[in-house]
Parts: sequence; C-alpha cells; structure tokens
Amino acid sequence: MSADPAGDPGAVHFTRCDPEEPPATELLAAMRAELIDAYDNASRLDNPALLPAELRPPGGAYYVGFEGSEAVAGGGFRQLGDGVAEIKRMYVRPEARSRGLAAELLRTLEDAIAELGYEWARLDTGPKQPHAQRLYRAAGYIEIAPYNDNPFACFWGEKRLA
Repeated sequence: MSADPAGDPGAVHFTRCDPEEPPATELLAAMRAELIDAYDNASRLDNPALLPAELRPPGGAYYVGFEGSEAVAGGGFRQLGDGVAEIKRMYVRPEARSRGLAAELLRTLEDAIAELGYEWARLDTGPKQPHAQRLYRAAGYIEIAPYNDNPFACFWGEKRLA
C-alpha cells in the first residue's frame, strides 16, 4: 500500500473527506448496514452517539482510501478529551479486504491524530469483529477499562502515539 496517489495504480491513497459527502457517506452507510446485519439490533447501534461534525477539524477528521478512483476504505477520529482522540467508523469494503488496507488506514488515522497534537488514541470494537480486535492488538493497542457505554463493545483499547 502507498499513501502516494501518483504511485502504483493498484496502490491506495488516503484523503481527508467530509463525512457528510460522498464517498464518505457511502462507506459509512455500508459499514452501518454490515453492523446492523451482524448485531441484529439497529435501534441501539448508534450508542454511543457520533455526530458527523465530530469527524471534522479542528478536533477530528474522516479519511477515505482510494484505489484509483474507487473508494475502498474509510475511517475517522474525534476528540475524546485533552490529548486523547477516539478512532471511529473504520471500514474496508468486503472486496478490498485481506490486503492490509485496515492496517494502512489505522496508521493513516494515527498519523493524523499525532499531527493534531493528540498523545493518545482510543477505540472500541465488538465481539462479532474479532479481526478488528486482532488488528488493534497487533498495532499496539492495550486493553483498558471501558471508557464509554457502547453496548456492542467487548474490547476497549488505548495506544500512546507521542
């Protein structure tokens, strides 16, 4: 993978995008549909709540990974507290999985978080996403006590970026 859009045509480049505009909205909708299917409880899926404005500067951002002109991955972060950002809504389209895109997206988000001066990144994931938990542990996230009331989470992680 590469963050350079001028490189290999099969490479993925990441660009900050508005979370309320395509292609971000399409990726977020696909992620939501997949989670609703996995967790069978759409009414509580947005707990904890996340406003699109939280995924925008100055405290947050949303990035889309493009393979050529096709949006294949997306994820963002928001300010959680002083020096702490929370990674949210990471998603890779099914046809683009198993190629390391999630790890590349995670590194892109961590770099953007660090550039904004955050020292820590936090995240959570659910029991029906064991691949995500493996990714986060492999990237250095240490399990911590729950920091939110997400009813779907079984893993809360934290990583020092500074």
